[in-house]
Amino acid sequence: MIVDVSSHSSLKRRRLTNIDRMEAEEAKAKLTAAKEKFGREIRVFETSASSSLQNEESNTEETDDLYEFTAEDYYRIMNTKKEDKFLKTRKIREAEQAARRSRITKAVIRVRFPDNTTLEATFHPSETIQSLVDLLMKVIAQPELSFYIYTTPPKKQIKDMTQDFYSAGFAPGAIVYFSYDIPKGDDTADVKSGPFLQEEIMSLKGLELVKEHAEPVQTAPEAIQLASPPVVQENKPAEKKPVKPKWLKL
Repeated sequence: MIVDVSSHSSLKRRRLTNIDRMEAEEAKAKLTAAKEKFGREIRVFETSASSSLQNEESNTEETDDLYEFTAEDYYRIMNTKKEDKFLKTRKIREAEQAARRSRITKAVIRVRFPDNTTLEATFHPSETIQSLVDLLMKVIAQPELSFYIYTTPPKKQIKDMTQDFYSAGFAPGAIVYFSYDIPKGDDTADVKSGPFLQEEIMSLKGLELVKEHAEPVQTAPEAIQLASPPVVQENKPAEKKPVKPKWLKL
């Protein structure tokens, strides 16, 4: 008895695919609307608490006692600098740098907020950091409050907003951190707890652009007829007729 389970599994897979396709289309519509409104691709997701703890631990400054700079290290660094100076001219270095820069076509910047929410936006490497600040002014929940962004470790506030992402070392991607610039002593309990992003932006949380893949067409397995091995006929030696001797006379 042959039981065909291919039709049942195909129907179940088709139902799941239809549901996934509807969710993908809804996510695509929301992300596309956000891109048209803000002029760039935007994603929102939650950062794990473990990575946040690691970042807090990394903020602690390490003492110079952890590093031992030997004479061997000094001579190795100096020799490297001499080789770079003599082997590469200024024009060659500029050409190499221009070639590296031309290969980088976008800068993906992730802004992490104190409530473990991360905003991801895509920029061109030639855009300035001010464009990131302008975007934050449009998406944060309280744009009337003063804020700043910084990198870590060590914690360093970003102040030069005229620098482009490539020159700042933020291309092809970088992580920066957000903080409200509130003087100490003020009642900032609500500010620190969040939410930090507007409800419209938070609705994008967890949405992904799912690329549609065509389902492989599964054909019914064809019955394979195994040909029976050819019958090999053995050649039997021909029987010799008895030959009458010449000397025998009847």
